[in-house]
Amino acid sequence: MESATHQVTKLLEKWSGGDETALEQLMPLVHDELHRLAHQHMRRESPGHVLQTSALINEAYLRLVDQPQIRFENRAHFFGIAARLMRRILVDDARKRNSAKRGGSMIQVPLDEAGATVADQAANVAALDDALQRLEEIDKRQGQIVELRFFGGLSIEETARVLDVSPGIVMRDWTFARAWLRNEMAGGL
Repeated sequence: MESATHQVTKLLEKWSGGDETALEQLMPLVHDELHRLAHQHMRRESPGHVLQTSALINEAYLRLVDQPQIRFENRAHFFGIAARLMRRILVDDARKRNSAKRGGSMIQVPLDEAGATVADQAANVAALDDALQRLEEIDKRQGQIVELRFFGGLSIEETARVLDVSPGIVMRDWTFARAWLRNEMAGGL
């Protein structure tokens, strides 16, 4: 396990240094983990979501390779950035769906049932993103922890390594950030 992690880190360093062949070697090694991340994101979406797991992976991959200025520090940093990109893709999609004036090819739902439709899910994703942005303005590290843990699926220890802090700090900030977000999403009481 350690050698695979080390191999991914080495390939990330080579790719960040401009070696395009490293990317070809890297993708088969990280594909399963990217798939797990995408699946974790998609399971929070409503059934019948337009974007599928493989499409989310492909879109995130395209955005990853289109950012040559990023220097990946290690495997956990790479997956943290991938998780952020997947979150952005889903939030952008939710905002797009939420702002559509008419349903187009969407399934028609009677007006009295509209409250429990996909639009509500899109609004929730957008509201969560807005609340997370407000949290990041208050405490950037707590926002990063939520993103890495909730959206990225990283463990406490992996998150601590990415942020270069102790696991105890991550646990404390994670607990506070979840409570803060819960309060924000409930309307700030």
